[in-house]
Amino acid sequence: MTRQCRWGIMATGGIADKFVSDLMTAGLPVAAAGSRSGSKAQAFAEAHGIPAAHGSYEALVGDPNVDVVYVATPHPFHLEGARLALEAGKHVLIEKPLAMNGRQARELAELAEAKGLFLMEAMWTRFLPHMVRLREIIAEGTLGQIRSLRADHSQALPDDPGHRLNDKALGGGALLDLGIYPVSFAWDVLGAPEEVHAVGRFKETGADAGVEIVMRHGGGALSQMSCASDFAGPNTAQIVGEKAIVEIDAVWYTPSRLRVVSHDGAVLEEFDTRPEGRGMECQALAVQEAVLGGRTSDPRMRPAQTVQIMETMDRIRAEIGLSYEADTAG
Repeated sequence: MTRQCRWGIMATGGIADKFVSDLMTAGLPVAAAGSRSGSKAQAFAEAHGIPAAHGSYEALVGDPNVDVVYVATPHPFHLEGARLALEAGKHVLIEKPLAMNGRQARELAELAEAKGLFLMEAMWTRFLPHMVRLREIIAEGTLGQIRSLRADHSQALPDDPGHRLNDKALGGGALLDLGIYPVSFAWDVLGAPEEVHAVGRFKETGADAGVEIVMRHGGGALSQMSCASDFAGPNTAQIVGEKAIVEIDAVWYTPSRLRVVSHDGAVLEEFDTRPEGRGMECQALAVQEAVLGGRTSDPRMRPAQTVQIMETMDRIRAEIGLSYEADTAG
């Protein structure tokens, strides 16, 4: 293992472009890009100054100069791509959601454990400075017992029926693309839900356009989450405790400002530290630290919890009647 982890990028879409830009901002080496199209891989590599381009994922994971593979394929292909990388002995960071359902997530977690390799869902929000500070505030007891959490992730995204976001065959829909953020946030702050309730509405393609979720957690705390792909919402978050409230500005799941406010309106703390890049480099640095330290997970986003979160997503989908081909695949 080299002093720095060398990254291989699996797929060359928009999220991969953003991730690579942040890797380079942080000075993290990108060794290779891979696509099922050699020309796309070459164009992506040239655009970012990446030394190697591979026209297949098999060639990418077989590259001896790659230590960690970032899987940026559409959701239904996460399992296949991550499995390929793990079988080749590569550590893996997978774009959220980790997989299409809890069963697939568990398969990947078990494979990574058997291989002794690092595996993590790229829930980059958990590694941002304001989220690190939020966990400290909660641990310090500033809020007292938490009573409720609210979080919204709603965007006006393309309505073209052929767009990936609206195509069920490509895992499209508001819940998997957007709702995973507030659901994971509720898990991070309040732990496992004891009750899950949800309602949804759908597009003509069968993809979900919007979902409203309420969960009850240990101690009676309630989380309320919303996601939508056909309108822009407030995209803020709030945590209400017995002693104080945390307010996180839009866009809460990206680098943002948080305030701790007393119940009489006094601002007790304001935190507004931003990373150098877009923020995706924070998770990449955490991956590198773990891998170079000989660890197969990071405590902020362990595979076991990711599996449980995906099982919660399965419960939400069952509530609203949303299924995918992967649910019945062998």
